Amino acid sequence: MSKSIFVVIPLLVSAVIARPAVAAKNAQLDTAKIEELTGAKGKLDEKEGAFKVTAPRSDLTVTAAGVRLTPPMGLTSWAAFKRAGTHTMVMGDIVLLEDQVNPVMSVALDNGLEVTALHNHFFWDTPKVMFMHIGGMGDQATLAAAVGKVFGKIKETSGGKGEVPTADIDPAKTSLAPEKIEAILGAKGDLKDGVYKVVIGRTAKMHGTEIGNTMGVNTWAAFAGSDDQAVVDGDFAMLETELQAVLKALRGAGINVVAIHQHMTGETPRIMFLHYWGIGPTQTLAKGLKAALDTQKR
Repeated sequence: MSKSIFVVIPLLVSAVIARPAVAAKNAQLDTAKIEELTGAKGKLDEKEGAFKVTAPRSDLTVTAAGVRLTPPMGLTSWAAFKRAGTHTMVMGDIVLLEDQVNPVMSVALDNGLEVTALHNHFFWDTPKVMFMHIGGMGDQATLAAAVGKVFGKIKETSGGKGEVPTADIDPAKTSLAPEKIEAILGAKGDLKDGVYKVVIGRTAKMHGTEIGNTMGVNTWAAFAGSDDQAVVDGDFAMLETELQAVLKALRGAGINVVAIHQHMTGETPRIMFLHYWGIGPTQTLAKGLKAALDTQKR
């Protein structure tokens, strides 16, 4: 009888001690303040010590292959906060229509958040939905306020109030001066079928073998139009540590980011790729690209 008592009591004591320990760990996150600053309700995962706020995109009417998508089917923006030493870290996924992507991305970058990926989660969706992944490390209140501004920009640009850059440009009628682009970028390209394309290679290794420009490790830019109004589209090849600076330079120049992802697996160092689209005077676009190129280690 006494043995049973001595076995049970330590277990009870252990349970009592464990609860305050968990509570103390989670108390480091001011969940009420996070909800206030983000403007979104959240839920605490006590096991992971993470607090996740969600913002369902109930304002959207989206179908994919004829199926009506609802927020629980993947149309919910979220951000999760967790203590990391003396700092707080945040990770999240933001649901956006195409016209919202770049206005919301600029708000995220301008308020100290990192943008780590931009891609689709569905096929055959109407309207097209994009997903922007964010991250950050620092002061809890600063991060929560930044997420709140992101959520606020989503509401502000909802209903077709975002940005859709358009231009009446036909490559067959291109008249821009390639030498002006070359002078700014410091690299020569080729003019073919009304498109002036510049390709700048870099190197990495895969399976112990060096890979470079021809194998797809390159940044390229394709221009068409006139000196006064042109379009540029292309792809940036970057190290992970270069991504945020390139993003800020492009957005600072008014160039739109349309995708952020990887093209390979197992390469060293890891190379990220960013696809972009810009409309404006040729030299302005070229200067924006040059500013992004100048942030890279080459």
